[in-house]
Amino acid sequence: MTSQGWDVESAVVELEYQPTTADFAEALNARAKISTSGRMQRKLLILMPALAVLMGITIASGRHGPGAPVWVGLVFVMLTVVLTPWLQARQLYRFAARQGTCRTVVRETGIEVATDHSTTTVNWSMVPRYRETPQLFVLFSGDKQATGITMLPKRGVRGPDDLDRLRSVLDRNVRRL
Repeated sequence: MTSQGWDVESAVVELEYQPTTADFAEALNARAKISTSGRMQRKLLILMPALAVLMGITIASGRHGPGAPVWVGLVFVMLTVVLTPWLQARQLYRFAARQGTCRTVVRETGIEVATDHSTTTVNWSMVPRYRETPQLFVLFSGDKQATGITMLPKRGVRGPDDLDRLRSVLDRNVRRL
């Protein structure tokens, strides 16, 4: 038993890590690919430069184009769309940093995450899908917006065999995206 009262013998995989801003940015990027709002945000990223090109063509052709307020608004919206995930990641990191080191145990029944100040148990039914990124396993809630996320940084495992075991447990219990 550990100090949190967990039976380590029944643990499938254990991780220990301090979350980083990069972790949250990568998790939010993975979330953006599956949530309806994230997909809309990605479409805006494509639409805005296309709109800027059309406005530039209008001006270059000698026609009266949009005024400065429209250009300023377009730049503002583009910056907002680009910077929002990074700003969200920073805010999430600030909260997580106050929690301290995460000690996570992944079992066939779910995930237990303990920090210096809290303990949380997440059953597989709460995170029915996941995506593997270069640095993380990101688990998502089942709603369209993927409101709830649980991230498991790969650097937190104790050895290379643990990554394969973790991937195997996830594949048995949740759907890979």
